Amino acid sequence: MHLTTFDPAAFLRDHWQQRPLLIRNPWDAWTNPLAADDLAGLACDDDIESRLVIAKPKSRKLEHGPFDEKRFAKLGKHPWTLLVQAVDHAVPEVAALLGAFRFIPNWRIDDVMVSYATDGGGVGAHFDQYDVFLVQGAGQRRWQVGGLCDHATELLPHDDLRLLADFEPVEEWLLDPGDILYLPPRIAHNGIAVGDDCMTYSVGFRAPSRAELIAGWSDHILETLGEDDRFADPGLPFQPNPGEIAPEAIARLHAMVTEAMHDRAAFARWFGTYSSTPKNPDLDWSPEEPMTVEALRERLAAGATLVRNPASRFSFVRQDATMLLFVDGECFECEGDAAGFAERVCGTDGLDRDSRDTLTDAVMLLAVRLCNQGGLSAER
Repeated sequence: MHLTTFDPAAFLRDHWQQRPLLIRNPWDAWTNPLAADDLAGLACDDDIESRLVIAKPKSRKLEHGPFDEKRFAKLGKHPWTLLVQAVDHAVPEVAALLGAFRFIPNWRIDDVMVSYATDGGGVGAHFDQYDVFLVQGAGQRRWQVGGLCDHATELLPHDDLRLLADFEPVEEWLLDPGDILYLPPRIAHNGIAVGDDCMTYSVGFRAPSRAELIAGWSDHILETLGEDDRFADPGLPFQPNPGEIAPEAIARLHAMVTEAMHDRAAFARWFGTYSSTPKNPDLDWSPEEPMTVEALRERLAAGATLVRNPASRFSFVRQDATMLLFVDGECFECEGDAAGFAERVCGTDGLDRDSRDTLTDAVMLLAVRLCNQGGLSAER
């Protein structure tokens, strides 16, 4: 499925991280990529994060998965919503939705959360700290949108749900299958299912906080430091008052911290690995039988095409004459033809047949490594 009546450049200029936008069914032909029963099946899986929100008259009850399949038959008459995280990791048809949003850099894409709700179901009025495209998959959902929130916005008392204490909608839309609502970060919103069998696909984007970046980068640096890397002060001058921490000592101590933190090249390598790591790193996409260069050449000669796993995270960083390719948390150093190949597979879903003459030995070695990791596959 592709977006046909949509202008990405105009959207980025006028709406991205600025204001909401309702996009009425811009697809060439919308088809709901996942059945409700299959979503419920994923919610019973130990390796997949899922939640159930039951809307009672004066409160909302939250349950965490995995769920027993019998739970869904005992939900009663209260409206309820099932939310399943990172469905794109498990269902290729859902992962394929991400291709429509590649006008946003790959590293910003987080995951696709899928929700199913009965009539009146919803998680309640809230706000998120990231951009999201809400794609209506099946049924109808009424979206109410309010103002901008922040850390001081009052929330209702609840152990798990961050619901707004005071929500005043300023706009309201009823979404049909194929419609998309874009919401920037921190915009208050409330989605309510209209009728049963309401399915919504939430394409979320990563927005690392300063605290998360500092913590992650610091933890990585700590892993690289040895016990012998310590403060030293040869030629220590005599000082009249031993209680003073001298300016020279402060300067040396501060430099010990900042020099490690300021290594831009090391930060780029760490961040590429960090940002491409899947939300559920336990999922294994590697083939049952490892691929060899010879086997891959035979498949390609027989008409197969290299295709990127739609759920994999591909991005790259240029560093002098080297390109660092990041795929699902792994870093591959690429030069020459391999770097050109890495750039192409990051920007497209697959390698077209006209590019066969570029499959040099270096490219084939990289392609095989990516196939064995599960990021690429040879398909006919």
